[in-house]
Amino acid sequence: MKTRCAGPSAGAVARALVLSMLGGFAAVRAGPYERMAPLDAYLMDSSAEVALARSAAPPSISDKATIMTLQRQGYQTVVSGSNGFTCLVERAWMSPFGSTEFWNPKMRGPDCYNPAATKSGLAYAVRRTQLVLAGKTKEQMLEELRAALARKELPEPAPGAMSFMMSKDGYLGDGQGHWHSHLMFYVPKVAAASWGANLPGSPVVLDDREVPEPNTLFLVPVAHWSDGTASATH
Repeated sequence: MKTRCAGPSAGAVARALVLSMLGGFAAVRAGPYERMAPLDAYLMDSSAEVALARSAAPPSISDKATIMTLQRQGYQTVVSGSNGFTCLVERAWMSPFGSTEFWNPKMRGPDCYNPAATKSGLAYAVRRTQLVLAGKTKEQMLEELRAALARKELPEPAPGAMSFMMSKDGYLGDGQGHWHSHLMFYVPKVAAASWGANLPGSPVVLDDREVPEPNTLFLVPVAHWSDGTASATH
């Protein structure tokens, strides 16, 4: 499952991936997305969203996964799966709260959670979206998420929680496009060194974005998109 990045400069690739991810999700330049766009700008045709969600993982996984789509009342299950995985298309409000693209209506992040992440990390995508649809500002969302965590209403990362982001059809930020095919691992707060992240020759990348979720996020770039075609990793 952990396909290693090919090539002689994995350390350089890892550093480039960190910079690219930080650029895509927490852009440092000023942007035009100061407030939420009309809700329709974030919605998709249902069949197109199902297909995009499935593209997050190889068909051997996503064909049997539960599929959720964003609707006016929040994420709804439109396909009930049988393997415990859940695929959906995340929107820009899953970015760090300091991101200048937090409200970018073009962003589409196909993500497929494994069973452990479905039981833990998925709750944050659902809760953030509920807050957005309730008309909360970024500041209010952050405050409510922190309060929910203090009340232990949201789960810690479950052991083995990870997800697939292997779609070449996603849009992860202006200037980033579909970014790179990769796996994401959610673990309780730990140091980068515990996974050998960001070290020369290591394919493991620490994503050190500032988010309220109680996890450390590690990324591992992979050599192919979910459809089996080669993914450029440098």
